[in-house]
Amino acid sequence: MSRSPRRGMCAAILSLEAITLGLTTPVLISLTDVPTGLALLIGLGLAVVCLLLAGMLRSEWAYTAGWVVQGAAIALGLVIPMMFFLGGVFALLWGTAVFLGRKIESERAAAYAAYEAEQG
Repeated sequence: MSRSPRRGMCAAILSLEAITLGLTTPVLISLTDVPTGLALLIGLGLAVVCLLLAGMLRSEWAYTAGWVVQGAAIALGLVIPMMFFLGGVFALLWGTAVFLGRKIESERAAAYAAYEAEQG
């Protein structure tokens, strides 16, 4: 069977989100009152989590963890208000990828089953 479209789309979104979250680090350091160590932990930590999750999407729990990351990205808006918008955009992209990926996978499975039944 071919690669999972849901996994591919979600991994791409997490990879792009890792870049965005990594770039929040200098913003946290220079424009907020967040201590440098905490800013590094938050910005780079979330970026690393995104990249690790992108590689772990073979497991169903990783999709749930992806939702947690989306919530964290939105919550980052409490410190950097623009993250309410960016986090919301990524959450919308994540939800769309999960939904469409599942739909494509189920339609693909039905098509394979119909083909197998036709072949006897």
